Amino acid sequence: MADQHARTHETEVQASPGHPDAPVPSETDQQAHAEIAELEDRWRRAVAELDNVRKRVARDLQRHRDEERMRVAEQWLPVLDNLDRALEYAAAEVTPLLQGVEAVRQQALDVMQRLGFPRVDEEVGQKFDPTRHEAVGSVTDPSATAGTVREVVRPGYGDGPRQLRPAAVVVATAAE
Repeated sequence: MADQHARTHETEVQASPGHPDAPVPSETDQQAHAEIAELEDRWRRAVAELDNVRKRVARDLQRHRDEERMRVAEQWLPVLDNLDRALEYAAAEVTPLLQGVEAVRQQALDVMQRLGFPRVDEEVGQKFDPTRHEAVGSVTDPSATAGTVREVVRPGYGDGPRQLRPAAVVVATAAE
């Protein structure tokens, strides 16, 4: 048994590349090794391409989700605007109906927040910013600094690159 093990080990040593007694690979062996290397390279490239496709599909899916979220949120904007108007007109009297409308409005604002488009309540007196504001009018007001928000007509929703709608504002102008 020990003899057999010694002979097997000796055969393995002789067959290993780089050993002085190892046989020189034939041309067929070299071609087979080259073909194996080419197939391994093609396999690695295919795996890398599959990984790139998975990443691209994930990005596209996320983009489509974001676009759909934006479309849904845009459908809520008129509802919120009408709730705001109803509350403005009925602000003088506090009734259970008015409290119910206020509760519905708050639920709608919460939905917008969860969709990623929080309400942005702009403040009167801050500098007009065309990336966050839409000027719907101007008024000459000596008590206000020119180029500042004088009145917020309609609130904005979202912020930065995820802005759904800019705030509609009236801007103060300098007295002539």
